[in-house]
Amino acid sequence: MNKTYKKYLQLLSKTYKNIDEVTTEIINLQAILNLPKGTELFMSDVHGEYEAFLQILNNGSGIIKTKIDEIYDHSISQEDRKNLATLIYYPEEKLEIEKKVNQDMAEYYSIMLYRLLEVARAVSSKYTRSKVRKAMPKNFDYIIDELLHTQGDDEYDKEKYYRQIIESIIDLNRADEFIIAISHLIKRMAIDHLHMIGDVYDRGPGAPIIMDKLMNFHSMDFQWGNHDILWMGAACGNKCCISNVVRICSRYDNLSTLEDGYGINIRPLSIFAQETYQNDPCKEFLPRTVEKSRYSNSDKILISKIQKAIAIIQFKLEGNLIKKHPEYNLDNRLLLDKVDYDKYEITINNKKFKLNDTNFPTIDPNNPYKLTKKEKEIINRLKTSFLNSEKLAKHVSFLYSKGHMYQVYNDNLLYHGCIPFTKKGEFDDFEIMGNKYKGKDLMDQMEIIAHKAFFSSKNVSNNEEVDFMWYLWCGPKSPLFGKDKVATFERYFIDEKITHREVKNPYYHFQNDEKICDKILKDFNVSLKDGHIINGHVPVKAKDGESPVRANGKLIVIDGGFAKSYQKSTGLAGYTLTYNSHGLVLAANEPFESKNKAILHGLDIKSQTILKQDVKHRKCVKDTDIGKTLESQVRDLKYLLEAYIDGDIKETI
Repeated sequence: MNKTYKKYLQLLSKTYKNIDEVTTEIINLQAILNLPKGTELFMSDVHGEYEAFLQILNNGSGIIKTKIDEIYDHSISQEDRKNLATLIYYPEEKLEIEKKVNQDMAEYYSIMLYRLLEVARAVSSKYTRSKVRKAMPKNFDYIIDELLHTQGDDEYDKEKYYRQIIESIIDLNRADEFIIAISHLIKRMAIDHLHMIGDVYDRGPGAPIIMDKLMNFHSMDFQWGNHDILWMGAACGNKCCISNVVRICSRYDNLSTLEDGYGINIRPLSIFAQETYQNDPCKEFLPRTVEKSRYSNSDKILISKIQKAIAIIQFKLEGNLIKKHPEYNLDNRLLLDKVDYDKYEITINNKKFKLNDTNFPTIDPNNPYKLTKKEKEIINRLKTSFLNSEKLAKHVSFLYSKGHMYQVYNDNLLYHGCIPFTKKGEFDDFEIMGNKYKGKDLMDQMEIIAHKAFFSSKNVSNNEEVDFMWYLWCGPKSPLFGKDKVATFERYFIDEKITHREVKNPYYHFQNDEKICDKILKDFNVSLKDGHIINGHVPVKAKDGESPVRANGKLIVIDGGFAKSYQKSTGLAGYTLTYNSHGLVLAANEPFESKNKAILHGLDIKSQTILKQDVKHRKCVKDTDIGKTLESQVRDLKYLLEAYIDGDIKETI
């Protein structure tokens, strides 16, 4: 035994002090290794749709309903099974409804407590008693543990014991609290680990609510999406990112996320927009609404003015950033200086296009990228507001602590967008600070830059890393974006659709090529035999016949239109992927109406299984990444046991 390893074993001996403690832990770990692996849930592109997101977490992506049906298929009605599921999903709200309509709550409590305990046993059966106990709410952990695991001398004794505990819970008026506690335990055990593959932000109204839920989720990881990195850049103080965030919120009728969610003050921008575009109808800037708008017509007109004002500020800021960084190779996005402000036409790729808007009061034709004094004041005040938002700082800190450009987890390679490729099927390189990177190395380097941007943003005024956050949002070789351009200016000001076209990276052409997928998996050191690529970003147009499963099952796209603004083009409301001990299951979800209807009518998200990829042998913990770590711990403990037996290290008795 070398000195370094002996020193490590001596440190380990502080935790496991003698032979008895070491052998107990070895037995425990080896038993855990042979348990079935826990269920992983994969989601992406939820885009602020918090009610549907929370419903999927509450129902365990259908796992809880399946367990209820398995247990009670022949013993209680479908309506009763539906009510039991709703009680688990929303216990507080469901109990309030029952109290208004139920004449005998004692009987209701008794029935439901028994049923909830059966479901809890089913979902927790694959875990150790210790793990289940740690997941229990502390105020009821002992009682729940007893009810789940106590064995009497015979069934009669056990039934009497159970009945007495349940009767006591009801008599002491603790049934509500107990039902809430065991419902949370069921939901906790249904999903062992959550993978969020990007784009929590923008479009829908509930990104802050989703982030709060993710921060309190027991086990999860996060792969950044381009919309997430945009908000991260805004929180770093990048003015281009800030203007994009404000513009997108106004475009999607979602200013409440800024004002109510994060306390961002947009009043100065609102006053400026109203004064500057007082007589401008701003028709191209009316907010997009999928459902009934929260705003009156006059409010929507004001929002359209806000959107135009911040869009012009954005184009100016982006132009200056592009000039500052010629290495971004984005000169083709310098458009304000291509406009003839007398004829109101623009030249793009040697072709002239008529502008549909002729009112540009803040643009100096001789210096179109120069911000006016008022515009500078507006963007500086917005920057201060973003930097001082405590809730945004908390959420973004979480994204940095849990998030990555990519993740390899149990032989699955997870990333949001793409790996940049050339048209010839080779990894495309990108130069960063004098060095060229591609594939995995490019992703690693970009993640380093993103971290530097956050941790140095408040101390450095001229920060290259903070600037780069905007490139990650919309740069052609950013793996998070994966297109040749973002045609924001063209969509606003040019009617000809040909100018709106955004060409996808060749990666998307190669998604069905198994050899290309193997090339990617190999670069990221993922098993070619068992590995999968799982990503989102580009919605799958299922109604047009597109499939989310590609390259003979090697690649799975799980963006199916979670955001309501996408659902007309996709024909569904997102995909959810689960991976348990039996294999992978991909489900296509129908639109979710609302939480209130789910509670009142027992409605759930309807899903259709479109891929079931079973494994030949049921996966155990030892087949997972966590299993590899546990096996390493077992090896170390066995060496410590040897050291105790040989006397190389002394026991503490």
